[in-house]
Amino acid sequence: MPDELIELLKRHREEQEAERATAAQLWRDGGYAFATPTGEPIDPSTDYHQWKRLLSEAGIRDGRLHDARHTAAIVLLILGVPERAVMGLMGWSTTAMTARYQHITGTVRDDVARLVGGLIWGAVGTD
Repeated sequence: MPDELIELLKRHREEQEAERATAAQLWRDGGYAFATPTGEPIDPSTDYHQWKRLLSEAGIRDGRLHDARHTAAIVLLILGVPERAVMGLMGWSTTAMTARYQHITGTVRDDVARLVGGLIWGAVGTD
C-alpha cells in the first residue's frame, strides 16, 4: 500500500479507538476496520450513497462503485504493473479476470506502438 494510505488508515484506527472509548459498554467489537460509532458493521448501502455523493461533489459523471475496480485495473496496466501483481492486488485467481477488467486504452496502444517502432526502426543503422 502507498505510505499515504497507510498513514490514513493509522489515523482512522486512532479515530476508531476514540469512538470505542466514547461508546464504552455500547461498543460491539466485530473486528471491522470500518464500523459504526458503536463498532457494528456499516449498512452495505452506505458505500453506495457515499460513492454517489462523492461523484456528485467532484463533478464526475455518475457511475457504479464497481466501475472503480475497472479504473484501478486500467491504471495499473498503464503504470506497467505485471499481470501477476495486478491479480494479487485485485484478488483474482485467474488471468481471465485480469482480461475482463483491464481494457486497453488509446494511451496504452500509442505507448506500445512507440515501443515497437523504436525496437524495429530504432535499431536500423545502428550496426
